[in-house]
Amino acid sequence: MTASSAPTFAFFTRLLDDGDALTRYRLATEQIMHAERYGFSTAWVAQHHFHPDQGGLPSPFVFLANLAAKTATIRLGTGIVTLPMENPIRVAEDAIVLDLLSDNRLEFGVGPGGTSESFEAFGLDGARRTPIMEDNLAIVRDALRGQPFRGGAVLYPPGQAIGARIWQATFSTHGGARAARAGDGLMLSRTQPRPDGAAGDGGHIPLSDIQTPIVDAYLAALPSGTAPRVLASRSVLVADDRQTALDLALAGARRFLATEARAAAWKDAPVPDTPEALIRALDLHVGTPDDVVRSLSADTVLGRASEIAFQVHPIDPPHAVTLRSIELIARAVAPALGLRPAR
Repeated sequence: MTASSAPTFAFFTRLLDDGDALTRYRLATEQIMHAERYGFSTAWVAQHHFHPDQGGLPSPFVFLANLAAKTATIRLGTGIVTLPMENPIRVAEDAIVLDLLSDNRLEFGVGPGGTSESFEAFGLDGARRTPIMEDNLAIVRDALRGQPFRGGAVLYPPGQAIGARIWQATFSTHGGARAARAGDGLMLSRTQPRPDGAAGDGGHIPLSDIQTPIVDAYLAALPSGTAPRVLASRSVLVADDRQTALDLALAGARRFLATEARAAAWKDAPVPDTPEALIRALDLHVGTPDDVVRSLSADTVLGRASEIAFQVHPIDPPHAVTLRSIELIARAVAPALGLRPAR
């Protein structure tokens, strides 16, 4: 393990519970408050524009500011702000205000993110998402450091401390090395695209095999004396009995395959023809605590993480099942994996 101490565990949500937007926000808030009670270190929320089946939250700073008033210890993470679509000065200002209101609990994750349609709606070229993000992140860094802008203006309130809590999400070794050179944390997704033709079960490649080179590139490029920060997110549903978890996982997987998100994730790869193959191909870890511990223990990337984030997507079970999964993760899965509670 590369972290200086045992990894912590976190809760990650794309805010996809069944219901309208307000219902999603209410249920996600309850889930995060529940996670805080059970010792989860961080609550990470994703940002998505326009596509309600991919994510329910376009304004993460607003949501987290409301959450800051209802929690006391759990850290509040953006996972991620889709930085190419944002004004970087305004992002820096919102991050600072949220950090102040939350008593310095912000973890500031950024990435290139977003669908092609989202970039078009913002009047941007999606093919240039990475260089746009790099340019915007440089502006954010300067703003947080108190560097004067054109005309001499300096950001108020100041936010220098947030610079040490920036995380970058990436699918590539280039992105991993970029995050390391900046001294940022590395954010790894619960799943990511495989090489062409490999998404179906016949050509399945374990997620840890895809992400290990990214971690390697990150650690190799990290400046001497900088502690590594690696967040590994995984799709996990823990239930009191295996069949309940499997049934919910398969129902969620089939819903996912019926959405437009399938096209982006699977392209033209064949759909696995058995439940076990489908669960494996979608990188899901489901079952009883013992089942999930065995499954996660085979993931070699998790042994190199400083924090492991658990999310229920794309399973998206009923709210009560998510709450129970949070309890079982904290009571049984996290201790068995050697994960450290926030307190």
